[in-house]
Amino acid sequence: MAIIETNTAGFEAEVLKSEIPVLVDFWAPWCGPCKALTPIVHELAEELEGKVKVVKLNIDESPEIAGKYSIMSIPTLLIFVGGTVSDQLIGLVQKEKIMDKLRKHI
Repeated sequence: MAIIETNTAGFEAEVLKSEIPVLVDFWAPWCGPCKALTPIVHELAEELEGKVKVVKLNIDESPEIAGKYSIMSIPTLLIFVGGTVSDQLIGLVQKEKIMDKLRKHI
């Protein structure tokens, strides 16, 4: 499964109503650390296919969602389980650190 790009309109269906845990990458095209995190997020999407849904949300295109979840700096990764935020990571983090957080939910 490829990474799903979503926006305000698709957020509820893709994230909040997901049957499996969702890793949401809050990013923006102008953000250097976000670009550096992208290959890690792609690897996670491939490795965890069927266990975790990986979604990217451009905060410039969906400021309402970024505001709702108090995204103050990017990249921010939120882990949603059953429509609720269960964990978060802020900044350019190592793949293993993300995996440690995700393992609790799969």
